[in-house]
Amino acid sequence: MRILVVGGGGREHALAWKLSQEAEVICAPGNPGIAEDVECVTVGAFDTDGLVKLCRDRHVDFVVVGPEDPLVAGVADRIRAAGFPTYGPNADGAQLEGSKAFSKDLMAASGVPTADFQTFTDPVAACDFARSKFAVGRQLAVKASGNAVGKGVIVADTVEVALDGIKRMMVDREFGDAGATIVLEDKLPGPEFSVLTIVGDKNFVSLPIAQDHKRAFDGDLGPNTGGMGTYSPVEWVTPQMVATVEDTVIKPVIQEMANRGISFRGTLFSGLMMDGDLASCLEYNVRFGDPEIQSVVLRLGKGFAQALFQAAIGQEITAPEVLDNASITVVVANDGYPTAPKKGAPITIGDLPSNAKLFHAGTSLKDGQLVATGGRVIGVSASAPTLPEAHEIAYQAVEAVEFEGCFHRSDIAASALT
Repeated sequence: MRILVVGGGGREHALAWKLSQEAEVICAPGNPGIAEDVECVTVGAFDTDGLVKLCRDRHVDFVVVGPEDPLVAGVADRIRAAGFPTYGPNADGAQLEGSKAFSKDLMAASGVPTADFQTFTDPVAACDFARSKFAVGRQLAVKASGNAVGKGVIVADTVEVALDGIKRMMVDREFGDAGATIVLEDKLPGPEFSVLTIVGDKNFVSLPIAQDHKRAFDGDLGPNTGGMGTYSPVEWVTPQMVATVEDTVIKPVIQEMANRGISFRGTLFSGLMMDGDLASCLEYNVRFGDPEIQSVVLRLGKGFAQALFQAAIGQEITAPEVLDNASITVVVANDGYPTAPKKGAPITIGDLPSNAKLFHAGTSLKDGQLVATGGRVIGVSASAPTLPEAHEIAYQAVEAVEFEGCFHRSDIAASALT
């Protein structure tokens, strides 16, 4: 089997690396780290004509579209229309991530438990609503409705932070058109977790849980990021909790999409927060979480490629093998991330311990030198029989990655080790 993985970030590196254990993999456009594991071809993730031509020239069996932006733009639609099975939803299904307003409407229509919310296109009305919420003791999450690459959420503990967030999104347009419409949502008090689910026409299969760390700095301080690290398994998320989420959050929205004529073949990422004993849905994404998938692939055995292919062609999905191990990913980020990361610093990589793997997220080659070109630069991942062992290996490996201004959180998975 020959698989084309579309994209060039840490998510796509993890997917290409894992899929290459079961099939021949090509990645477009890829990155220097991915090129160490599979063949990379310089075709852009939005170049649908180029991607279709690549599929034809290389006799690709199926395509995995990794990032959300191409999915929202309809890249999967075009590749499917050309006759190539594709893992990743069409543009209509990708609205689940491309529009939080659409997503919240779908939750309401399908009875999915979620925080109380309102959608706004007028900043004055949004500010009035925020003031009314704080006046009765509520706190808010301010969310850009459009796709803001995982950064369009401001958790507001005070009304001043909420009003500033509304201004940044709707007036200053810090997130571009993504902030033209916003969602103001009650902040929930409990811990957060996510479920990554492979969805097809006949059934769905959820993968092992990985816990993300969103804040930039130790102790969950600093601004929200796209994710500074993950670990798996997450012992407090029980199989019964996952089963309940599947019944209350995943099945209903898949059925509601079907009722609206939306066929969904791809990943449904359910972002959840505990509200007492109830798991409420914060958001849906339509791709594997980054860096969640970096930790998850280290816990999968055989059958991952088969499961994605079965979803892509509409067959019954067979669950991939889950290993009895633990994994952790620590993101090494660029100085200034997530607001204004510096770029272009040369990267040196020393000797790595065994069972460590580097997943490149924001790297490129300049005159043969590996340089840091993204906010999140490299995900340092490790697996071991136990989480403490994986933790030790990962943080040993982090010391091997060096570039000017680099930083990482030192407390990934710390709460699970105590």
